Amino acid sequence: MPSVSTQITWIVVGYAALVAVLAIVVAARGLERPSWLDQMAWMLQLLLVVRALAGLGPLLGDDHPDSTSTYVGYLFAAVCVLPIAIRSVDGDRATWSSAVLAVAAVAVGVIAVRLEMTA
Repeated sequence: MPSVSTQITWIVVGYAALVAVLAIVVAARGLERPSWLDQMAWMLQLLLVVRALAGLGPLLGDDHPDSTSTYVGYLFAAVCVLPIAIRSVDGDRATWSSAVLAVAAVAVGVIAVRLEMTA
């Protein structure tokens, strides 16, 4: 049975993919960024914080990651990328702001997978 952090990782990856697909659909249709997309992005951020907290287990336990600096870097990046992207498009509701959120969602999904690979 997979560990709790692995299960959380796959939930994060699936939700990040959902956010990315919906953001791409909104951008492709040429619509302004809807408020529900912002809410989904913040929910993804909450999931990333939960994943980061679960990711502290290997650092505090006896089973340390092979490369601690890489692992800590992924933990840090996972919780920083999305708020930076959201903040950068905060005042802009234009079509391309949805594309920025799509790229950020894909990025945090990849970071979550890389975090799991380095654990």
